Amino acid sequence: MVALTFQFRFWSMQRPLAAAGMLMAVGLLLGVGARSVAGLAEVDALRSADAVRQAQLGTVQRDAQREINALAARLAELQAQANRLNALGARLTRAGQLQDGEFDFDKPLGQGGAGRASDMPTAVLRQQLASLERQYGAADTQLSVLESLLFNRALDRSATPSRDPIANSYITSGFGGRADPFGGGTQYHKGIDFEADVGDPVLAVADGVVSYSGERSGYGMVVEVDHGNGYVTRYAHNSTLLRRVGDLVRSGTQIAGAGSTGRSTGAHVHFEVWQDGVVVDPRKFLAAAHGAPTQH
Repeated sequence: MVALTFQFRFWSMQRPLAAAGMLMAVGLLLGVGARSVAGLAEVDALRSADAVRQAQLGTVQRDAQREINALAARLAELQAQANRLNALGARLTRAGQLQDGEFDFDKPLGQGGAGRASDMPTAVLRQQLASLERQYGAADTQLSVLESLLFNRALDRSATPSRDPIANSYITSGFGGRADPFGGGTQYHKGIDFEADVGDPVLAVADGVVSYSGERSGYGMVVEVDHGNGYVTRYAHNSTLLRRVGDLVRSGTQIAGAGSTGRSTGAHVHFEVWQDGVVVDPRKFLAAAHGAPTQH
């Protein structure tokens, strides 16, 4: 009986302690749970912030790539323009007969500088590309004008009498007053005569269009070429005519065969130059063919 009473009292005393322990355990569990919930919320917030940063980074990368692609496209355009200018410059070098090596468009340009390099802002790069594009545009215009001038000059040269009408020959009678070969006295000779054999090729002295092909009194069989710049050349006493009126001929093209038709003492080529309807001394034009400057 005494033992039972003791046990009952002991148990009665333990009940408050057990309850307190349970309360403490529940409190601990609630605290841990609260901290866990707070931790999970913090993790979620960090994940959300990281997702935002990743999205922003992706946007920045895409914008940067678009910027790079745009600059690359512009650089490709400038490179193509530079290649065109190099080709145009090389063509002008040949057209202008400049010395080899004077303008070498394949040779790299020497550059230098003692300063330290630094990153170039995109805005500065765009400005420099725009400046380079303007310089290329100006150079393109200037070179195109120069090409046109050289082309026109070449056309003028090719249409101006500047070669002998027969190859490997020499002058047998000059321009102007001379003794008449048919009966004495004097005669005004309107051209110059070149030694030739019958059938030797008679050559156009410049580019032009045949304006006459046939017989003329005293001249025999004649070819005349209009060079379109006020000059007309006449080739007389031929044995054969190889070109008709309207034919386009180039400098050095055979237009007839030499002969002795018309008022002639023997086979030769009679050559005249007419400038703006007035006969002139052919020597001043043909001097270039013999290494002397022409006189215009």
